[in-house]
Amino acid sequence: MARVFVYGTLKKGQPNYKHMINTAKGLAKFQGRGRTVEKYPLVIAGKYNIPYMLNIPGTGHHVAGEIYSVDDQMLQFLDEFEGCPDMYQRSLMRIEVVEWEGKGGAGEARAAAEGVMECFVYSTMTYPPEWVSLPYHDSYDSSGKHGLSYVLRESR
Repeated sequence: MARVFVYGTLKKGQPNYKHMINTAKGLAKFQGRGRTVEKYPLVIAGKYNIPYMLNIPGTGHHVAGEIYSVDDQMLQFLDEFEGCPDMYQRSLMRIEVVEWEGKGGAGEARAAAEGVMECFVYSTMTYPPEWVSLPYHDSYDSSGKHGLSYVLRESR
């Protein structure tokens, strides 16, 4: 199992969460909530209002999200869903545990208790330069006060 940190449309209550609970795509087990140890710009961009974490460490906010344990099948699905490696790149990032529900082994519990763990995160290094000037968010909600509702793939 791999640990994945999601900060956008794949979180609970967001438009693409349905994929995280679709066992036909693999297993994803919610472990807890966290936030990036480093600051990153989280922007909502493009005509479909997609949330992107720009891979510019030290800029922006500590981004909030959810930590999941996923099997290889789900990780492969997420790579395809996130357009990896073209649109997003999957890399390990340090995530501060805010709230832990996970029931993993002793290593998992120790990492959670220490407050920081490494998780795969989909961020991007390939974006138009003007995205750096967009407003930065510390958490994402498709129906947030920003007024930029995400456009589902099936509606594009």
